[in-house]
Amino acid sequence: MPARSWPSAHHGGPTPHARIAFAVGKRYEQEGDLEGAARWFRQAAEEDLADAALRLGDVLGRLADQGGRDSGRSKDRLMAEATRWLSEAHGKEHPDAVELITDMLNRQQRLAAQRAVETAAG
Repeated sequence: MPARSWPSAHHGGPTPHARIAFAVGKRYEQEGDLEGAARWFRQAAEEDLADAALRLGDVLGRLADQGGRDSGRSKDRLMAEATRWLSEAHGKEHPDAVELITDMLNRQQRLAAQRAVETAAG
């Protein structure tokens, strides 16, 4: 007799764990711990919670603004990962995601211009 799969109690939506991880991530973000927030948002986003993918992308973009110094990851890698998660959120009908991608890229351009001016003046 073939085994039947157990029916999902969540009907394909995000699990309670994803919602809890998202709430914990928001708390870390409010406290200014972007690395902690990213860890929790990633857990929730990997369980298909679009709001978490949106927040994760934004947090990773802000870590990239800091040059990746806290995370040990390169700025370019953080931006690539942020863009991937924001695109995922946009694919799940989060219109804010495109705006966050644009804002992140604009911030990076301003930071690069500022560094160029400081280098030329120094």
